Amino acid sequence: MKILVIGSGGREHALCWKIRQSSKVEKVYCAPGNAGTALVAANVALMIDDFPSIADFVEKEGISLTVVGPEVPLSGGIVDYFRARGLEIFGPDRKAANLESSKAFAKQIMKKYGVPTASYGAFEDLGAALAHLKTLPQDKPLVVKADGLAAGKGVVICRDRKEAEDAARRMIAGKAFGSAGSKIVIEEFLEGEEVSVQIFLDGKSYSIMAPAQDHKRVFDSDEGPNTGGMGAYAPAPIFDDKLREKTENRIIKPLMDGFLKEGIDYKGVLYIGLMVDRGEPSVLEFNCRFGDPETEVVLPLLETDLVEIMLKINQKQLDKIKLNWYNKNAVCVVLASGGYPGNFEKGKEIGGLEAASALADTVVFHSGTSAANGKTFTAGGRVLSVTGTGSSLGEAIKTVYEAVALINFEKMHYRKDIAQKAFKK
Repeated sequence: MKILVIGSGGREHALCWKIRQSSKVEKVYCAPGNAGTALVAANVALMIDDFPSIADFVEKEGISLTVVGPEVPLSGGIVDYFRARGLEIFGPDRKAANLESSKAFAKQIMKKYGVPTASYGAFEDLGAALAHLKTLPQDKPLVVKADGLAAGKGVVICRDRKEAEDAARRMIAGKAFGSAGSKIVIEEFLEGEEVSVQIFLDGKSYSIMAPAQDHKRVFDSDEGPNTGGMGAYAPAPIFDDKLREKTENRIIKPLMDGFLKEGIDYKGVLYIGLMVDRGEPSVLEFNCRFGDPETEVVLPLLETDLVEIMLKINQKQLDKIKLNWYNKNAVCVVLASGGYPGNFEKGKEIGGLEAASALADTVVFHSGTSAANGKTFTAGGRVLSVTGTGSSLGEAIKTVYEAVALINFEKMHYRKDIAQKAFKK
């Protein structure tokens, strides 16, 4: 069968890489892809929001399954569009994807079905938002979020009420995140440790993937502004059997029940960002697709055929397949352009890719790259996601940083402490 993957980041490269390993697959396409996806798939020059052109290509090439990587086409209703044209596609429909595209909607669902999360208020009017803030303690930290999609950067952690007021003004009046911030959510700040739990769902059953921990801050020791993710590792030891049981009973099962009652037929992947405080989990956010860079550490640990899983989900038969995971550890380090997550330059030549990729137990996933005249160049803020695996976490860390040391481009920067927090457990 032929498969099309939509997207152009490290997540999509990882998806293409894993899908290519399936015995069911003869050819993989990626739209639009990057210099890395071109190594395992045929890149297609299509825009991710041009649904008619993508569907026409799928029909013309006889593609059996389309896999959606990023959130924008999902929230735009690509799944609904494809199903209306009788085309097979993997991912949640527009109604389900609203869990990610509107933080206020996600909060309403959680409140209605008793899913633990931070207390909140949602506002479109700046005056109402500022009035709400005046009812909150002056010196306690708060979180201000753009309601819509903001490429993982629409969350501002504020040390006190004044900073929260400034953030609200920047979003609503200053249009700091464009239309995504025309409505905001103001939350209490949750203390604890974060963990990323991704699950496969078919509308009636679910299966939990290897838990991961992302590193969102740009600098070591979790310093600096939030990013789309500077690295991750899996499995995360914080997600032990006790926490798994609490997460299933207090979060996943109530959500599944809520989906049924709300008429949400959720088929695909649900990413649950958890905050864990003294063993108690609360939901920070939902993503209605694979996380990035979590995908780059979770998929190398998956032994079961990913394509078979996707097909079973679309047939509502996830419970008919057993998911097996390798007894290994994986660590991913993101190599970023100088200045990221702020302004950065593109077009820097990347060296050392062949040497790094040739190392055992190492995969170099491309996030923001382009190719010309046999050379590879930077084309984004997050440029590469380098993943190493090993029989222990220490071995995986050693492997990945040996590969990172071989890669170079002007002003390249990365975190040197990815996965170190695991040793506290």
